[in-house]
Order: sequence, then structure tokens, then C-alpha cells
Amino acid sequence: MRIFGALLLPFISVAADAGDSYLVYFGTYTASVSKGIYAARYDPASGKVEMLGVVAEAANPSFLAIRPDQRSLYAVNWKASGTEPGNMVSAFSIDARTAKLSFLNRVPSKGEQPTHLAVDSTGKTLMVANYGSGTAAAFPIAEDGRLGEAIWADQHTGPPVEVQGGAPHAHDVLFSRDNRLVFIAELGLDRVYSYHFDAAKRAISPFDPPFVATSPGSGPRHLALHPNGKFLYANNETSSTVAVFEREGGVLKEIQTISTLPPDFKGKNTTAEIQIDGAGKFLYVSNRGHDSIAVFAVASVSGRLTPVEYVSTQGKTPRNFSLDPTGASLFAANENSSTVVMFHVDGGTGRLRPTGTVLDVPSPSCVIFLKSAK
Repeated sequence: MRIFGALLLPFISVAADAGDSYLVYFGTYTASVSKGIYAARYDPASGKVEMLGVVAEAANPSFLAIRPDQRSLYAVNWKASGTEPGNMVSAFSIDARTAKLSFLNRVPSKGEQPTHLAVDSTGKTLMVANYGSGTAAAFPIAEDGRLGEAIWADQHTGPPVEVQGGAPHAHDVLFSRDNRLVFIAELGLDRVYSYHFDAAKRAISPFDPPFVATSPGSGPRHLALHPNGKFLYANNETSSTVAVFEREGGVLKEIQTISTLPPDFKGKNTTAEIQIDGAGKFLYVSNRGHDSIAVFAVASVSGRLTPVEYVSTQGKTPRNFSLDPTGASLFAANENSSTVVMFHVDGGTGRLRPTGTVLDVPSPSCVIFLKSAK
């Protein structure tokens, strides 16, 4: 089932379904036809998806995050678009019945090309990774969801890695489950940084040691924590691998590196996104080039990975994907074919099966879910 209309429809208000349903927000790149943030309504019970069109116009809202109270959504503005400025972070209020977003404010990201952001569990602090400048920054969130000016920033420095462009490139922010630490993937320096985080004081400071070095030329891009908190996973963009780390507080020890590609693949590839399911049984990584999702089984005691399968995303360049909150489906965002393809997830094996649902979303780069209000 191909679902059209995302390119042409204005925002459409649709009443919530009788049962539990979710809103799905799509961040995009706006260099061509996209106008900003798009949305759909998703019913896990029936598998039905209904496109709602553009819910907020914005400049290159390439990655999104939702505040824990589900009243506010935040977007990085990767680059300028038309009259809208780039190198910013934008805040929107959410209408959880209709999916509509109302612009609140935007602030400078304290760096170039912001690529990722995350909100702490108290909903009072937002952190951003700036790819172009290799900086990370933190911002206060007001009660109404508006962002204040940056209260902290850190410039990553280190020996240049030529295969990564010879410059730092911060790419991902991840709060620990206890909200006491922050991890940042530094693609340009082949490092994963650890920081202390004091939510009450909004205070951030380097851990000791401040980072762990990954394999030379690996390019750690995004991070995922096992639900038990004992293991951290990084998909390495350049080497098309996953690094598995044992974790004690902010101390990380790499215990495994495993390829995201089938042994017979010889083409060019980079990885993009990584997620682990809610039970900590299966881990997923997207491949750009092979254009697939690599599925791994996670050992319950050691955290180590074993390949399960490699599934075509039925599109080009899967920059992002997301498991739905129930774990029943995976939505894969194919940036260069402007499609989001829905897969059924087998809870027992982790395997993916195409459902036949294909959403037309222009240059999609992020997928995020929110429970719909009734």
C-alpha cells in the first residue's frame, strides 16, 4: 500500500482513533521539495497509517526530539533554507490530537551544522551535537517549552583523522537512563565522550577519562544503550561496523566489533542509525549503500552481537529508522528515494518483514513517535 500526498497536502486535522494510536513525525532535508516537518497517524493494532502532511514549515529539520511531557518538539536546523536561518535549534508546541506543531522560538546551536539533539528525562535540558564544528552545547527548557540561550558548550579537539575529513564532527547525544551521564559520539576524532550531568543544576563536566578511542578510521556516529545499562553500542559510519562497549558509569571498554554487512558485499557503504529493542534482545543498524537494515541478536549476559539477517529497506539511503513504541513495527526512512517503508517486527526472532506500506515523505531524515491524545 503506497500512501501519497505528503508533498502537496497542507496540514489536515484528523480526530484520534478510538483505540490507542500514535503520531509519527518525520524530520526532513528541505534542499529540494520538502517544506519541513511531516506527520502521520499510526494504529499499531491494525497497522493502518494515515499521512497528515506538513505540520510545521522549517529549515532542514533533519533531526527531532520530543520532551518527556510530550508537549514540545525540538528540531535542529541543519542548514539555512530560503529565508529561514540554519545552525539553529527550534522549539514547537504539540497538539497531540491533531499532530499540528506551533512554533515557539529558536536559538543558535552554538556551532555549525547541528545534526542531533536529545532532551534529558526531567525535560529541563536539551543538548545538541554540532557536526560541522565538532561542538556540543546545552540549553535550558522553560516550563512552556521555549529554549533559552546556551548555558554550556564544549569544543572537541584532538589529532586529525584524515579519513574523517581531518576535523572533529560531533554526531550524537545520548543521556544515560539514570540521567547522570551524557555520551557523545565524535565521528571526526574516532571517540565516544562521557560527561557528568547534574539535572538539578543543569551542570555538565567531563568524565575521567573524558573519552574512549575507537578503532582508527571507524567514525562512531550514533549510540544506543542496552535497557540494563551495562552495554553501549556505537554504529561506526566509516567502517560499517558496530562497536560493543561494557559500561561502568562513564567508563567504556570495547569488547566486540562486528560488521553490519553480509560477507559477500563489496560495494561502498556507510552506516547511519542504530536502535535496540525495549527488551534488549535485538539490535538494528541501517546501511547506506547496501541500503539495508542489519539485524543482530543480543546476548543477554555478555551483550555481544550475532548477525540474524540483512533486510533491504526497499529504497535508497536509509538515513534513519525507528521502532514504534510497541515494538511491533519498524519505519525506515529512505532519504534519496523519499520514502518511509514500514516493516513488521517478529518479537521472537527480531526479523523484519515488509508490510507493503510505503509513505511518500520528501528527503526523510528522522522518524519519531508520540502517543496520540484521545
